[in-house]
Amino acid sequence: MNGLQAYQRVNTQTSITDADPHKLIQLLYNGAIERINMAKAQMQAKDYAGKAQLLNKAIEIIGGLRSFLDFEKGGDLAPRLEALYDYMERTLLEGSARNDMAKLDEVIELLRSIKEGWDGIREEVVNQQSQAAG
Repeated sequence: MNGLQAYQRVNTQTSITDADPHKLIQLLYNGAIERINMAKAQMQAKDYAGKAQLLNKAIEIIGGLRSFLDFEKGGDLAPRLEALYDYMERTLLEGSARNDMAKLDEVIELLRSIKEGWDGIREEVVNQQSQAAG
């Protein structure tokens, strides 16, 4: 492992250790997007084993996001997100099998859209906590 990889691993572990639940979800979205982008680069380099490994990791992350869904408190949003996560996983598998960059880009855009909404929720929660403390 080179120095940069060691730094990134420590930095990631520190971020996760210090993260509140909202921040952890943000890190998962970022991680999935990052791995799909890295898989696209591997696809262009014709490193199909590397591509598959990265996409498998992205699918695992999306599965982790799915496991965080709260069907009791989530109302109709939780089952809709579950269906979307399922669609993303299937789309990544299809994109990987066909080396279809457009499929990977589609999932990245879906993840970014959901992440933007989540980022907005986080800002509201942080603002409410600040007001409650002050």
